[in-house]
Amino acid sequence: MDLPSSLSRDISPPRAPKRRKTSEAPSPLPRAEPRYDARNDPTLAAVEAGRAKIEDHLTCFKHHLAKASRITPLDGARLSINGFASLYKSNQHQHGHHFVIHQHNHPKAGVHYDLRLQFSATSSVSWAFPKGLPGNPNSRQLGRIAIETRIHNLWNNLIESASMKTGSLLIWDTGTYTVLSRKKDEKEMPSPQLTDNESDVDERTSGRLRDGKHENERLIEAFKSRHIRLRLHGTRLSKNYTITLRLPSNNEISQKSAVRRRQNRPVARSRRPSHTSDSDIAPLTTVNIDQDEVEVDDLDTDSEEDALTCTRNAYPGSTNSIGSIHQRRWFVLLDRQSSGFSLENGRWMRRLLPNGELGGFDPFLVTGRDHERSVVTGRLASEVESDEGCEGYIGRRGWKGIED
Repeated sequence: MDLPSSLSRDISPPRAPKRRKTSEAPSPLPRAEPRYDARNDPTLAAVEAGRAKIEDHLTCFKHHLAKASRITPLDGARLSINGFASLYKSNQHQHGHHFVIHQHNHPKAGVHYDLRLQFSATSSVSWAFPKGLPGNPNSRQLGRIAIETRIHNLWNNLIESASMKTGSLLIWDTGTYTVLSRKKDEKEMPSPQLTDNESDVDERTSGRLRDGKHENERLIEAFKSRHIRLRLHGTRLSKNYTITLRLPSNNEISQKSAVRRRQNRPVARSRRPSHTSDSDIAPLTTVNIDQDEVEVDDLDTDSEEDALTCTRNAYPGSTNSIGSIHQRRWFVLLDRQSSGFSLENGRWMRRLLPNGELGGFDPFLVTGRDHERSVVTGRLASEVESDEGCEGYIGRRGWKGIED
């Protein structure tokens, strides 16, 4: 069945009407900002799926999300719609360094969290975190798995929508990122004192040239070296929140094998880590990985994509110039020392920084779709689904956050 014309035509700007030739050329009219008629507006799910073509994704999503915003308690993390738009607009260039974390309630893969990092004017590299980002420096399950997914369009960072086919996407956090240098000797216990000048980089210096490189250039280099020391400047996440992402050598697979690999993946064995070391270069098998995170062979939300998308590992309109490979498994660890913690009597505690501020943050838990609200609209996942016409949507059951 053919799609309705409202989902297949270009909606912004409208096609110019044909004019009869006259002896005098008409005076040019000023170009107006794109306008949206609620009666002809495509759903965000149609935009996400590529069934509705638009030129100004920011205006479209800003319009929809502003209408959907909820009033939430003052103690909840919120970013205004204008702040959300300004953040994205300021990174719409070749050296932008925008990030988003989506809470994704997929019908088959279940609840997980998608981290997308902008690396060019059009594209973001992406990982799926089955259990979300680590938030407890003394957790017995400190290590996490992050599964590399396809390269997304930069405008995918704006998405907050839902459909019966893909489930709901909720903006868990968004902001900019900084890529810090690797520590000189990560086999040794890091000093409680700030010895790396880049450990004190904050939002005011993030995005500026450091060592002659932009943040996205540093991300590309770190990604290709298979080790990323990443600081996220978000709305929900605390100041100086830093993680490391590392690709173990035994998980280095080719693009061809990634396209073929779907089942019978090996399961990593694990044991509990020692709290006396913050090393993140130890083999993956030395860190306790939750069994539910390891057995995620079906955490592939893109299994129905066309052959060209699978081959290039990038959605139409984005470019995989960074060398991303689908379904590679990275190892994620909270960088406790860089996040502002120090080891005292066998436990990681918030420490006093040289500027007199208290580092670190109060431990947080990732609590899932029934409790976490969007930092942009204040909605729960169920409210996103309801607003997008997905009444009665049932996702995969059984998700449980890490509580210790």
